[in-house]
Amino acid sequence: MTTAVETFEALRRRLTGALAVPGEPLYAALTAGFNVAIAATPAAVVEARDAQDVVEAVRFAATTGRAVAVQATGHGLASTLDGAILVHTGRLDECVVHPDGWARVGAGVRWQQVLDAAAPHGLAPLCGSAPAVGVVGYTTGGGLGPVARTYGWASDRVRAIEIVTGDGVPRRVTATEEPDLFWGVRGGKGALGIVTALEFDLVPLPEVYAGALYFAGADAHAVVHRWREWSSALPAEATTSLALLQLPPMPGVPEPLAGKFSVAVRFAWTGSQASGEAVLAPMRAAAEPLIDAVQTIPYAGIGMVHADPVDPMPVVEDTDLLTALPAEAVDALLAVAGPDARSPQVIVELRQLGGALAAEPAQPSALCHRDAAFVLTIIGVPVPPIADALVPHAAAVRAALGPWATGGALPNHGAAAGPERIARSYDAETLTRLIELTERYDPAHVLRAGQVPVRPAA
Repeated sequence: MTTAVETFEALRRRLTGALAVPGEPLYAALTAGFNVAIAATPAAVVEARDAQDVVEAVRFAATTGRAVAVQATGHGLASTLDGAILVHTGRLDECVVHPDGWARVGAGVRWQQVLDAAAPHGLAPLCGSAPAVGVVGYTTGGGLGPVARTYGWASDRVRAIEIVTGDGVPRRVTATEEPDLFWGVRGGKGALGIVTALEFDLVPLPEVYAGALYFAGADAHAVVHRWREWSSALPAEATTSLALLQLPPMPGVPEPLAGKFSVAVRFAWTGSQASGEAVLAPMRAAAEPLIDAVQTIPYAGIGMVHADPVDPMPVVEDTDLLTALPAEAVDALLAVAGPDARSPQVIVELRQLGGALAAEPAQPSALCHRDAAFVLTIIGVPVPPIADALVPHAAAVRAALGPWATGGALPNHGAAAGPERIARSYDAETLTRLIELTERYDPAHVLRAGQVPVRPAA
């Protein structure tokens, strides 16, 4: 009987990096994801040391009829990857910031590394709310960050992509070289191949007036309604989100918030502190904040705005896009997720879109839904006694806001796999074009595992 080690021995011999199979210590380390509610069980893991290792893994998968998936930090894990070859890109750690305003990073780099490298030059990458997330997965899914209404989507700042497409060919992709791939990879996540490096523009922003106001649950009605009215008139220098929080009493959670219902208003302002204070004043006056953490900070500390968790944890997520947020929508949201609703969710969040996010990019891409007004994200932690209540309650929240939902979803929010989710992530025209590109660049359909496949399973 052939063992797992023998099955993959031919691939192992062709690698510069390592190969691990179930039962080996490296396998456990490389299959761990951020969401520990999902246990990845690929047939083998390739720890790539260079782009050629990715080529070898993809070609081996094609000749043996296996699927390929990719992971760097594990934040996008959405399925168990049973039987697939998982390409782990965490060792592709090149990170070079050019003082004239752009960066080149390998697929294993996290945003905090770029933030720290760019800071001495007064430059800023368009990272997400959680700087521990990987650059590539975030950017290829669009990239919605704390200053996004000023500067737009991270994917629109990409200038070059190095990728191994599903046919096992390494390619350099720009707006003029392989323009179809340049369109599809920016927004199409991993549907067309495994990205090994990205080059993207930075923005000059050494510091930012940013942070969060935290209010007591008793003030939720006044605060959320004020946020709705206030945000509707914000200029593009402001990016904001609101979160209904039920944070557990655990290390790192401030005492005024631990074990209580609270409301967080996140705010980032790319103008001067004085003008930012004037813009934020109506929210500061909505109620007495429990915590006022809005201040001028180095841009490299942008992660404090959302204060997202950094340690792996089990989560169940859901999401929607909204066309608007009238007063009726706020009332519907508070009825099902407010302080008196007995919601089991840890976070129910609304991020305002618009501003530069609504602009058409200089180079078109597969990123859809630029006309949405808000993104709703629902996050629960599946632990007793609330675990069984999370999914039905998330459905109830979505139903309450259903009259204002677009039916769409952003690829990076509420990580999920399957054709229903793919159909929500792209409009029909974009999905048709992505499928045509996968047929051209992935004829063996090796990229069929995980969150990103756009073609139905064979």
